[in-house]
Amino acid sequence: MAFFKKRVNEFPTPYTVKAAVTEGGFETKLSMLIMGFGNMMHKQAAKGLVFLAVEVLYLVFMVMSGFHCLAMLPSLGTKEQQEVWNETLQIYEYIQGDNSVLILLYGVATIMVTILMACAWVCALKSAYKAECLDKQGVHLPTFQEDLKTLLHENIQKLLMTPSLIFIFGLTVLPLIFMICMAFTNYSKIDNHLVLFDWVGLDNFVALFDSTSILGSTFWSVLLWTLIWAFFATFTNYIFGMILAIVINRKGTKAKGFWRFCFVLSCAVPSFVSLLIMRTMLQPNGAVNVLLRSIGCIAGDSSLPFFTDPTWAKVTVIVINIWVGVPYTLLQLTGVLQNIPADIYEAARVDGANAVQIFARITLPYMLFITTPYLIATFTGNVNNFNIIYLLSGGDPVTDLASTAGSTDLLVTWLYKLTIDKQYYNIGAVIGILTFIILAIGALVTYRNSKSYKDEEGF
Repeated sequence: MAFFKKRVNEFPTPYTVKAAVTEGGFETKLSMLIMGFGNMMHKQAAKGLVFLAVEVLYLVFMVMSGFHCLAMLPSLGTKEQQEVWNETLQIYEYIQGDNSVLILLYGVATIMVTILMACAWVCALKSAYKAECLDKQGVHLPTFQEDLKTLLHENIQKLLMTPSLIFIFGLTVLPLIFMICMAFTNYSKIDNHLVLFDWVGLDNFVALFDSTSILGSTFWSVLLWTLIWAFFATFTNYIFGMILAIVINRKGTKAKGFWRFCFVLSCAVPSFVSLLIMRTMLQPNGAVNVLLRSIGCIAGDSSLPFFTDPTWAKVTVIVINIWVGVPYTLLQLTGVLQNIPADIYEAARVDGANAVQIFARITLPYMLFITTPYLIATFTGNVNNFNIIYLLSGGDPVTDLASTAGSTDLLVTWLYKLTIDKQYYNIGAVIGILTFIILAIGALVTYRNSKSYKDEEGF
């Protein structure tokens, strides 16, 4: 339960909202309604006017559109597009109806703006109470110009972080919340809910978890293959990269620079180019099958089903991923091996340890200690490895025409097909949420239970 233990406030301050409400004077308490009033009453007119301007802008926004957006959010719109005959022009005219996507987006944006306004309100109340306390103590109150100067010195973090936070809220948090909300709607081409859609609660989650339905069985099979793929794609690259790194790094290996150059050179080639070339070569009439026919390894009218048989396709993408990913792992582990103190090896040899014992007791634990965060990040990346599956197999082969996913589809490629190809946006949102939950919990729990986190001084 250490994760949920009470956090210690690293920046304690007497100027809190609770203190302002309980101990503040009239001007401070009035600042709860008129932001900046307390500052203006204590010779900080410019700062008070800034807070007041923020409040006025928020109220104007809410009156002009904010309240309407919030009012439309529960229904997501009810007015359909209408077709009206124009007698004068002798044509049909279309009257625009409600757009549920825009209603949902504007409603979520309004809530986000309200949250930011609440943060500004807290800052204004704290500032008013601080100004009151300093004024009572006879301490010099900083002017607006002095506050601006502090943004270049002791408060420079506020100057640098504020734009970043705004972009995070606008470009990351807002789309994320929008996607989460979409998962609780019937936004899809089913029953023509692409313009107007409604809230459906947990129906999408229930449908996805129902293993007896086509959608549910597809989800569980794709989830299983995603985890299998991520496991093998991560650890095969790690094992083969580790073996190559150890072999090249050993004292008896000659031309170490040449071998490392070869692997670095392979990293310089864009991976999508290599994947497309491999996809072309492994087609039924590709270079590999043509070569095998010419040397008599397979019949002249047959071909190896690299991407047409489900089992072959899964093995093929794993093997090609090894070829693409091992050079990167090799470079990572080479740096780790070169940083292991040589005196540790010498001490082990003096004690009579052989090569296997040195690897099992020194090399492997050290590499795992250093690279555990890398392994976690790699596993997470392989769960969301869109490029290699999409460029190699495209998720194919499709063995069930009723299914929306192929045999090699991962959750991320299936999500792409559901949204871009099938326009099942609600189901795609559900899959996105589940993928995030699985990866976030798995990565967090694994990392917090690793020696890299618990024992930073282990080596």
